[in-house]
Amino acid sequence: MTIQQARTLTRTVFFALFLFAPVLNIFRFDLTVGHFVFFGQAWTLNISSILTGDSIDAAIRIFTRVLLPFFAFVGISGVLIWKYGRIYCGWLCPHFSVVEMFNDLMLRQLNKVTVWEKATKPSQGILPKVIVALPSLAMAFIWAFGLLGYLLPPKALFYDLLHFQLGFGASVFLIAATTIFFFDFVFTRHIFCKYGCALGLFQSLIWMANKRAMVIKFDRERAKACRECSLHAHQKACDAACPMRLPTRNMKRAKFTCTQCGQCAAACSKVQGSVDKSLLKWVSDEEAIEVDRGAHKFDIDIKEIK
Repeated sequence: MTIQQARTLTRTVFFALFLFAPVLNIFRFDLTVGHFVFFGQAWTLNISSILTGDSIDAAIRIFTRVLLPFFAFVGISGVLIWKYGRIYCGWLCPHFSVVEMFNDLMLRQLNKVTVWEKATKPSQGILPKVIVALPSLAMAFIWAFGLLGYLLPPKALFYDLLHFQLGFGASVFLIAATTIFFFDFVFTRHIFCKYGCALGLFQSLIWMANKRAMVIKFDRERAKACRECSLHAHQKACDAACPMRLPTRNMKRAKFTCTQCGQCAAACSKVQGSVDKSLLKWVSDEEAIEVDRGAHKFDIDIKEIK
């Protein structure tokens, strides 16, 4: 299994978990009863003992059911992010899965990855735009309905939807959320990942603080191998492959929002003929410090390669 195949597997499993967790009662917050449901069980503090004067029992419940799980999650996540960066974004995040999905769709239909980029060639007619818009609208509705399932009993929600019996609040939520997600998926998905996602920003800040953290490094010693790729395209394969539209061979701070997806390295390996010959690779420790300091050029100007 290649890295990209492994990443596809983890993203697919996590995306399915994101959609079906409420249905399977794995995790959700039920507004009708006012508490969390975790693996089919009510997850509440149940600190009625405070009313009876047993403050020690109440403190134990708060610690074991809230503080301990919270600090354990933050601690484990912090260590992984410190070492590997935005690994959640590139390998698990459902939103980033949508980003990559519609990147591929728009590239095939519109010859560009975002609406802001210049197309390699004009698309013909309105059909390509419709092919992009309809799946975007469908995915936006799936997301909106999936999120609503975290707040209302999913089975009852499915029944009401199929029988057109959704309440006013649920209907407004679905319409508003579907509209927002549609706009996001079509126009601003990269911008949201870069600047709008608090979780992504949190990961980036921790990653940047660790100069030894895993990062993509460009092999300067073999820079001439870039020439063939660059002379046959208006954009280098590695940069074109990056879902976040980052300068993949740049110093670390220029790749602040890198999601560690490895798409750039995979694209380079295809151009160079094998994974071993790729000019881009993940490094850590001392080699990562070189990238952090910007020891290699911001970009490789083909005209300067002799």
